Amino acid sequence: MSTAFAVPSRQARNLLAILLLAPLLAACGFNTIPTAEERAKAAWSEVLNQYQRRADLIPNLVETVKAYAAHEREVLEAVVEARAKATDVTISPEMLADPEAFKAFQESQSALTGALSRLLAVVENYPDLKANQNFLALQAQIEGTENRIAVARRDYIEAVRVYNTSLKTFPSMIWAWLWFTDNAPYQNFTVADDKIEAPKVDFGTKQGG
Repeated sequence: MSTAFAVPSRQARNLLAILLLAPLLAACGFNTIPTAEERAKAAWSEVLNQYQRRADLIPNLVETVKAYAAHEREVLEAVVEARAKATDVTISPEMLADPEAFKAFQESQSALTGALSRLLAVVENYPDLKANQNFLALQAQIEGTENRIAVARRDYIEAVRVYNTSLKTFPSMIWAWLWFTDNAPYQNFTVADDKIEAPKVDFGTKQGG
């Protein structure tokens, strides 16, 4: 003979307990760490998107410059090599707490920035190239991308600050000790935006340009 009321399983009891405690946990800051972590991951995804956008523009830029300045082979090859290294070093959101991986990413992107700056400086010697419509379009896109990179880096820096702070401050630090024991502080950019020498892409203000 079956009973009228079945005894709830262990999983069902745990689920019921979580549902009952959820409002209390949220009020105590339980969601602070995972919320800040997800925002930092999303901000990092935007950083990667903008660096990839720059990398995608470079092949067309190199080909355009090559058509007018083929003998600038050393500069052109340096850009191609730096781009290959930069696109080869990737960091997934799960690697944001790895200082060595983050350092390698920063160095590869900085090297590409330097190579791109040297290439754009070479353009000063070629008035016909500076007047080329394809080059002008690339110039505008690269300038816009550099601005987007700066904004994405700024947003990521702020998101990481909030996330790392949540791991160290009360009351969310209690949940870090009790529950989010695997969460580690994320790495951040060690070079401020205003200290980075972004590629110069404005050729219209120089005499003869």
